[in-house]
Amino acid sequence: MITLKNKITGSPTLIRVVPFVIFLLLTFCQGKFGEASRYWVYLGKTIAGVAMIWAIRPYIAEMRWKFSWEAVVVGVAVFVMWVGIDPFYPHFGKSESGWNPHQQFGADSTLAWIFIVGRLLGSTFVVPPLEEVFYRSFVYRYIVKQDIETIPIGQFNWTAFLVTSIIFGSAHHEWLAGIFCGFAYQWLVCHKKRLGDAMTAHAITNFLLGLWIIWKGDWKFW
Repeated sequence: MITLKNKITGSPTLIRVVPFVIFLLLTFCQGKFGEASRYWVYLGKTIAGVAMIWAIRPYIAEMRWKFSWEAVVVGVAVFVMWVGIDPFYPHFGKSESGWNPHQQFGADSTLAWIFIVGRLLGSTFVVPPLEEVFYRSFVYRYIVKQDIETIPIGQFNWTAFLVTSIIFGSAHHEWLAGIFCGFAYQWLVCHKKRLGDAMTAHAITNFLLGLWIIWKGDWKFW
């Protein structure tokens, strides 16, 4: 008897898509059950993300962290670009108030810092593998050919390069920065012929952005 788990783990498409969709649905639920749920659901989503990454890791060979100087340069450059161009283009439905646990739970309260640290860790270690697997392992290769396992990681294709980056950017409030970000991470995958460097660059970008937000109180980025 084929179980749901076996169906997912046995499908190169489902194993890359289902965790991302679950993560996306939980993201949609943030703030839908009162303002405080914005923070509690994010924390729960992060924990669920860790569990999903642990569960799918044996089935996705390319989902392995890799460190390189190119990944560091791209990660830092994307962070600088993301913050630097922010005032110069319109955004998709971005709230000016942003995500501010100090405002919700009290300035410098323990609970506020739990959510801040949780988000920093989640955006650094959970979001990159889930998003990179979905966008640059699945979407990019699926555009080239539905049988994604016949397309090597890092094979360059102009259509897939452009379309995947545009889709990635459109999923962010900061859509223009997101598109440039997609170009940079996809270039890393094509250049290094592996996914892990893009995961590392993505993590560095998100970590630096998180530190910027905490330091400057620039909550609109969250």
